Amino acid sequence: MSALSGKTALVTGGSRGIGRAISERLAREGARVGVHYGRDETAAKETMASIEAVGGQAFTVPARLGGPGDAEALWTAFDAQADGLDILVNNVGTVGRRERIAQVTEADFDHVFAVNTKAPFFLTQLGLSRLRDGGRIINTSTSQTRGTAKTELIAYAMTKGAIDVFTRTLAKELGPRGITVNAVAPGAVDTDMNAGWLRGEANAEAQAAVRAMSPLGRIADATDIGDIVAFLASNDSRWVTGQWIDATGGALL
Repeated sequence: MSALSGKTALVTGGSRGIGRAISERLAREGARVGVHYGRDETAAKETMASIEAVGGQAFTVPARLGGPGDAEALWTAFDAQADGLDILVNNVGTVGRRERIAQVTEADFDHVFAVNTKAPFFLTQLGLSRLRDGGRIINTSTSQTRGTAKTELIAYAMTKGAIDVFTRTLAKELGPRGITVNAVAPGAVDTDMNAGWLRGEANAEAQAAVRAMSPLGRIADATDIGDIVAFLASNDSRWVTGQWIDATGGALL
């Protein structure tokens, strides 16, 4: 029997990049995975198809996140296809506009906080009645909250700092139910979101710089993060809660 057989998971932003890798890995471990997407239905269906092609189970969950009523809409879509939840992965997020403090507008600030902080907060709040005892919550953080500060990512890093606090506090509240809550903090990962500066011959210098950050001497693939999340979703991680898991390949050493 696989580690997550009989479990139901929801992965927000589960159709692309790190989210897709998480969805596919949880399904490979036996979970039935709700692949959430906000806009890209094609990508979500491709992820579902890739899971089903190797014998896994998945369904898509459409819902925009960040606005009033969005969390309720997501759960309505989820409830139509699943009865209860065992694993919640709050992965959806946006970097927003890469700007230093002088250039950040109120609209920019509100948008990145709405997607990265408000959405997972209220999604989790409404999901607790669906999450079974002994369940798992895994939040996506970033190395930016504890690593070298990047001035052009100030608003983004602040949203994830809030997620770190959310993780620790929620772990304490949900412990009596046997629910663990942890945050995974990637560094630079080779995904479509980073393709503009991390892929291709034109970005050879950036690639070399990212490789040099890790003692392992390579750039992370999305599956590297998906594998860590799968561990945190499993019973093997039952004594780990409230933790910020460095998923940078040692880049912060």
